[in-house]
Amino acid sequence: MPTFTWQKSSYCGDGDSCVHIAATTPSVTAWQKSSYCPEGNSCVHVAATARSIHITESADPSGAVLTTTPDDFLSLIQSIKEDRQMADSRPTGIEVAVDADDTVRIRATAAPDTTVTTDRRKWDAFVLGVRAGEFDHFAARP
Repeated sequence: MPTFTWQKSSYCGDGDSCVHIAATTPSVTAWQKSSYCPEGNSCVHVAATARSIHITESADPSGAVLTTTPDDFLSLIQSIKEDRQMADSRPTGIEVAVDADDTVRIRATAAPDTTVTTDRRKWDAFVLGVRAGEFDHFAARP
């Protein structure tokens, strides 16, 4: 049975008496993390469904799952491999910001209200995995 994620407009007043929209949570069977992640499950994870790429961090207290397109994910991994700043050259569709306390926030420009939070050590492990080609198959074109 699908799980529904309900959302209402931020312009709704207090209470639940507004129109809500739901989408099924993607049926993801296999999450992958970088082989550079330390022991345990807490790391940046990536999975794919038929039309989307999903990114999460198992230790993120919000439980956020960022959903993006394969093209935006490809742009992200190309940016990481080329060691470019995310804002340089071409937009990736995915924004990555590192706070002064080394908190890393990942969000899709198409869904700015969903932010996956991790720390710098786990982000760096993800980056090493990207540079090693561990996530290339998520952005492969048929």
